[in-house]
Amino acid sequence: MERADSLLAMRSWSAPEVPSLQELGFGTGQKVKIFDSSSDELQVSDPRGQARLYVCGITPYDATHMGHAATYLAFDLLQRAWLDRGIDVLYTQNVTDVDDPLLERANATGMDWIELAERETQLFREDMTALQILPPDHYVGAVEAIGLVVDLVQKLQEAGAVYAVDDDLYFDVHADPAFGSVSRFSADQMAEVFPQRGGDPDRPGKRHQLDCLVWQAERAGEPAWDTELGRGRPGWHIECSSMALHYLGNSIDVQGGGSDLIFPHHEMSASEAQVATGERFAKAYVHAGMVGFEGEKMSKSKGNLVLVSKLRADEHDPMAIRLSLLAHHYRSDWEWFDSDIAGGEKRLAMWREAVGRSSGPSGKKLVADLRQALADDLDAPTALEIIDSWAVDESTVDEKSAETARAALNTLLGIKL
Repeated sequence: MERADSLLAMRSWSAPEVPSLQELGFGTGQKVKIFDSSSDELQVSDPRGQARLYVCGITPYDATHMGHAATYLAFDLLQRAWLDRGIDVLYTQNVTDVDDPLLERANATGMDWIELAERETQLFREDMTALQILPPDHYVGAVEAIGLVVDLVQKLQEAGAVYAVDDDLYFDVHADPAFGSVSRFSADQMAEVFPQRGGDPDRPGKRHQLDCLVWQAERAGEPAWDTELGRGRPGWHIECSSMALHYLGNSIDVQGGGSDLIFPHHEMSASEAQVATGERFAKAYVHAGMVGFEGEKMSKSKGNLVLVSKLRADEHDPMAIRLSLLAHHYRSDWEWFDSDIAGGEKRLAMWREAVGRSSGPSGKKLVADLRQALADDLDAPTALEIIDSWAVDESTVDEKSAETARAALNTLLGIKL
């Protein structure tokens, strides 16, 4: 394979229309408070002019399960709250379209790894479109970012933070004085989790067991690229740090993903970026909870997946699927039950009936209450309860109540009635 020097950004998905509540006369939204894992507390995220967001994307096989959907919905809500505040959003998301788990799945199924990645990425796009998830401005595959990875590894080499083990290259995590501050894990916790999430603590020749792979020399039968680092492919963590630095700059507002990424992935990628730039990588690290099914975390390795595409194929309304996800706070760990989609369908029917009336309770109060709920750490369950109460309120003080409700639900919660 030839080196990918030029970046031809992977195609994202189409953006849903988001009405402006400001243009409808409701002013702008409130400052948003979100939970920062690195400080273990809520903090205000109110960037001036533009918010820079990086969310870790899928490894494209078995897409899109409800855990995926819940994560990207969480950051969709954050974007909507920022946009309602009048803040422009610059958003980058990656696709880990070359990695050990993907290659293992391709080998197990006898499918070409490129075809598998392309098929599952397209399915993910279709699911995100159906769920009204706002697309990233830059949607970038790891394969397309080989040149960025090489550039960042070379910067880290110049800083003395990369060393060789045989023909592979490793990042010395302790080159970053702040290493450990993202997850706040103890040394024992790190040692326990690292091998469970792709690490190789026992490899001979490493300076420290937690040092992470940034460049893997070519292995027989595996994809590889010709670069100044030799023929090979990137390690996992450096893909995200290289893309974030290139597309969003040295310091971003929010690094996001599932809570299973806080260590080692977000810890490692932050340290790589910080050694290269000398600046704090992200102002906040925001993590969505894990979704379980049949008593265990929903995961591709366990195969206990509930897929968005399967629910859609069974003719469940995508807005009901979205509502079933919004019923759980983004930071909570929760378990999916078949009754969840039934609850989403019931709620959707109630809301659609409510917006069909000619007048209703105060639309202005509804907008204010919804904004307050989202400003409080993206509290979607409370937002749903607010709309439920509005839907059964039989007072008729506002002739534009239904029109306002439609716009507010679309703008703030991404529910199109």
